[in-house]
Amino acid sequence: FSIFLEIFVNFILMLYSAEPWPENATLYQQLKGEQILLSDNAASLAVQAFLQMCNLPIKVVCRANAEYMSPSGKVPFIHVGNQVVSELGPIVQFVKAKGHSLSDGLDEVQKAEMKAYMELVNNMLLTAELYLQWCDEATVGEITHARYGSPYPWPLNHILAYQKQWEIKRKMKAIGWGKKTLDQVLEDVDQCCQALSQRLGTQPYFFNKQPTELDALVFGHLYTILTTQLTNDELSEKVKNYSNLLAFCRRIEQHYFEDRGKGRLS
Repeated sequence: FSIFLEIFVNFILMLYSAEPWPENATLYQQLKGEQILLSDNAASLAVQAFLQMCNLPIKVVCRANAEYMSPSGKVPFIHVGNQVVSELGPIVQFVKAKGHSLSDGLDEVQKAEMKAYMELVNNMLLTAELYLQWCDEATVGEITHARYGSPYPWPLNHILAYQKQWEIKRKMKAIGWGKKTLDQVLEDVDQCCQALSQRLGTQPYFFNKQPTELDALVFGHLYTILTTQLTNDELSEKVKNYSNLLAFCRRIEQHYFEDRGKGRLS
């Protein structure tokens, strides 16, 4: 029975995905000015960049409870027709089912390489962002708790922030980051940036002249790191050491946001 149910669900998803992209497609994230944290902002910007690269219109809506509205509990998520899809990976697959793909021109070896670099970004940059937000005491005390709990009254603001911190610290311990120092985390970020810089080289995008979802993901994280004010500049300085990554971020901002009337992101 479960096999038939899975086939039926996939068939329904295929029917919905075959519908054209609507003009009122919406992306949901937390409140931009006072609530959203570095990692979620990076994830949201990556999805926005990906959809811009696909020439698919999206309206960004900020909601204090976006995290709790999401089917996976993670942001961003998009509402397209009758479908709700969260996080970049599933959104890429959903968009592909509608006939829009940035990586169809790659061969199998290039696709495998692209996925490997996306894993690198998620394992290093995203994890470093989460570590900084929830495990670095200075950042937690001065930024994270206040922003995360900002939409909620006392004592709920503190309860939710401590609950989230406990959840992230447990995750860090599980993946072997629990006892890392901030310097070790920053070294990981530097190594990740070095690998990305070497792969990009003098090309406009990671696979030469056309962007892929890897470019959207890298842009989301690097641009957000460069433009987010933290307790110090140590994280952004790691990115600034690589001039081609800075030029890469500026290129995508200019071409996919400024030139399309979205204005500067920062």
